[in-house]
Amino acid sequence: MTNHEVDPTRRLVLGGLSTGVAAAAFSGTANAQQSAATPAAEPLQDPTTKYPQPPFPRQSQEWPGLTSRMDPVPDHGEETYRGSGRLTGRKALITGGDSGIGRAAAIAYAREGADVAIGYLEPEEPDAQEVLELIRAEGRKAVALPGDIRDEAFCKQIVADAVEQLGGLDILVNNAARQQSVASLADLTTEQLDNTLKTNVYAMFWITQAALPHLQPGSTIINTTSVVAYDPPENLLDYSATKAAIENFTKGLAKQVATKGIRVNGVAPGPFWTPLQPSGGQPIDALAQFGSDTPLGRPGQPAELASIYVLLASPGSSYSTGQIFGATGGSGGP
Repeated sequence: MTNHEVDPTRRLVLGGLSTGVAAAAFSGTANAQQSAATPAAEPLQDPTTKYPQPPFPRQSQEWPGLTSRMDPVPDHGEETYRGSGRLTGRKALITGGDSGIGRAAAIAYAREGADVAIGYLEPEEPDAQEVLELIRAEGRKAVALPGDIRDEAFCKQIVADAVEQLGGLDILVNNAARQQSVASLADLTTEQLDNTLKTNVYAMFWITQAALPHLQPGSTIINTTSVVAYDPPENLLDYSATKAAIENFTKGLAKQVATKGIRVNGVAPGPFWTPLQPSGGQPIDALAQFGSDTPLGRPGQPAELASIYVLLASPGSSYSTGQIFGATGGSGGP
């Protein structure tokens, strides 16, 4: 063999070695790129200590209450919720979207790619403006719809305005609620009963009735009921009755509109830390220990419900309708 000739066996070995080195180098680069692109796993968190636990400072507010005046201030997912495009292009109307559970849903929907209209009372404008800014920060359209849903005409108008300004509607969240603690039935006035029924039940009927003609197959309706529909406390007779009505309405309407391809589900929260509580929803003396009687030993934070509202609005729950999804900290539930 001359000096210019190469042993074929050696050529194969060297060629294979070169290919292997190149492949290993490419694989290493690809793995490094993948590792850089993959976020680190979140550490496990103990649900009993994840959020503030009772006792809470003594506090009260005038109805309907503001988030900024609560101590501690609730978490709605402002800093923690991360979207993944599950609601891209969707158009949602959320009543009571300024604070509490509605606020958490509004933030999550925007981060999942939806345009969002929120209904709220005029005294809640400071809270509403914060939510609208958060929605717009995600590059989504935010629509403010202040007004009183105890009025039938406004309920029809809020839907019409949402459809016009969003360019359609495919997610409706009936979430706004009135809750006032009364120790005895003898002290429950007709005025309070009327206000609770109109806010929690009548408005749901009126708004849903107005929205249905605009909903296409694949659209969803989500109603906020409560654990008190199953386990009513002695101081919330009118509120508990309305939440039971919402649960019943949800299951019945789901059957009625199933053939239209519209899904209807409900969420039944347990004790959640929202402005409902310090603005008359709980006795002032009891508020310090609010949520302490649950197995998890604390109230829920609105951020802990956001993913449920996203799931029910997304195609991932396409076989769920007429269902009630609980989040009660371990107490009762559907």
